[in-house]
Formats: sequence, structure tokens, C-alpha cells
Amino acid sequence: MSDDTSLQIPFPHRRSGHGPYATELHRAWLTRHPLLPDPAHPSYAHWDVVDLAALGYPDAGPDELALAADLMGFYFLFDDQFDGPLGRRPAEVAPICDRLVAVLHGAKADRDSPVETAFADLWERSVQGMPARWQARAAYNWEYYLASHPAEAAGRISPRPPDRAGYQVLRRGTAAMETIFDMIERLGRFEVPPAVLHHPVLRQLRQLAADIPSLTNDVRSFPLEAPRGDVNNLVMIVRRERDCSAEEACAVVMAEAQLMVERARELYEGLPDVHRELGLARVERIIAQRYAEGLVTWLAGYLSWERRTGRYQEAR
Repeated sequence: MSDDTSLQIPFPHRRSGHGPYATELHRAWLTRHPLLPDPAHPSYAHWDVVDLAALGYPDAGPDELALAADLMGFYFLFDDQFDGPLGRRPAEVAPICDRLVAVLHGAKADRDSPVETAFADLWERSVQGMPARWQARAAYNWEYYLASHPAEAAGRISPRPPDRAGYQVLRRGTAAMETIFDMIERLGRFEVPPAVLHHPVLRQLRQLAADIPSLTNDVRSFPLEAPRGDVNNLVMIVRRERDCSAEEACAVVMAEAQLMVERARELYEGLPDVHRELGLARVERIIAQRYAEGLVTWLAGYLSWERRTGRYQEAR
């Protein structure tokens, strides 16, 4: 299959210089919360998890970047536990996720569960110093992410393949992008004014920045996901819709993603008008612009990382 899986991105990517410091702290975190048998396992190191954090949050301070790296590691390792037989048993997946949702609302983590202690640590560090409104939003977005995994497991054993609408709802949950975008504010120590955060233009930009990586990831991971029975992949849906080859379906998905990139650029360039129309004060405009820049910087950084990471090399 063709490896033409790159997009033309109008946004530059940058990298934090605190990567080596964050790498040491991340390795120590994995030792305290053994989500891996060996924190220095060559396969995991080849994923370049810390580099994803450094590209996604290039302005984060040293300790903030370490938090971001721990988050990236948790997403991947938590998700990967469902790639095997467990990921086809939704009745067993649900209690795992429910316990983490309970942690969001004050439950104590089971000290014998590395997943629970790791998540509790991440949540405690994430909410530190953040206002109640942000914490409520972040908790909801984490719940969406966690609660999507039982549905994903059920989809693998369902006789009904997902349609586009169902795919979109579930993919937006399992991708965890809203939680990733919440961290733009947390790591930058600011909060976006509600009138801007929920303005149609910024909401569209945020959704595109969330959806584009899902499409490119679906293309890169399709050869690995198809044999193991995963169905929540847009390439598979396009193949059914068009009765076409996998290569043709990948090209269609990438073309859709490129159109989304172009729309994101238009929306981003229109944000100064939105700020003026809302009558934002100067400090509010600065905060709103920082958040928007964080969205497109994450997008550019993720796509740069995705092209190079060893995480998806098996899928080629």
C-alpha cells in the first residue's frame, strides 16, 4: 500500500528544549507506576513519547513538559491493553474504565493497580491550581474518553459495522483530543474566556484540530488494525461505502483530511475578527490567541511526530 500519508500543513511545528529533562522524569514516573514491565524497553523508547509532548506543547516549562509526557504515555499504554482479547470483552472493559471515572470524582485509587495509581497521579497534577470551571470541563472530557472504550470493545464483536456518524462519535471519544486540548490551558496557566471558548469559529477550529489526526492515524494504523478485528477506522468505512481497494480508501481519507486542514487555516485566520466582534479586552485577546495557537501548534507537532514515530512502523 502507498505510504503517501502526509498532509500539507500551513502551521509551523516547534519543539521544546526540555526534552532530556522530561525524559528522565517520565522514566521515573513509569517506574513508580509500572504500566510497562521495563520502562526502558526499546520498543517504547522508539515511540518517542516525550518528543510528541515536546512538539505538542513547545512552550511548556520543564515540569509541565514532564506532565505532558506522562499523559502521552498513559494514553498509549492504557489504550494498548485493549488491543488483545480483553478488547473484545466489553463487560470486563467497563469496570476498568468506571474505576478511573470514579477517581475523577474523588475515589481513591487501588494501590495494587498501576493503571489506577498512574491516572490518579495525572489527574491530581493536572487540576493543581486550575479553577473549578476548568476542572469540571476536564473531568467531563476525561469521562468521555474513558467511557468510550467499552463501546469500542463492543463494536469489535458486533455484527453491525459502524456507519460514519457512529464512527465519528466514538472516535472523538477514544482519541482523547479534548483532554489534550484542555492541557493547553493547564500547561500555559491560563483559562480561555467562555465567550471565546464556545464561539462557533473556535469550536470549529478545535474540532478540526481534533479530527485531522484521527484521519491520518486511521490511515497509518489500518494495516495493523484490520487483521485484529478493529472496526472503528474510517478507511474501513470508506472501503464499504465505495466498494474500493484499501489504497483507494486511504487516498480518499487523506484528501478529506487535507480539506479539513485548509478549512482550519481559514478559521484560524478569521479569529482576530471574532475577538474584535466580541469586544474582548486586550488580556482576553492574548489568552484567546494563545489557545488558538496551541491548537494549531499541537496539530502541526502531532503530524510531524506521526510521520517519524516507531509506534506505527509495524502498520506499514
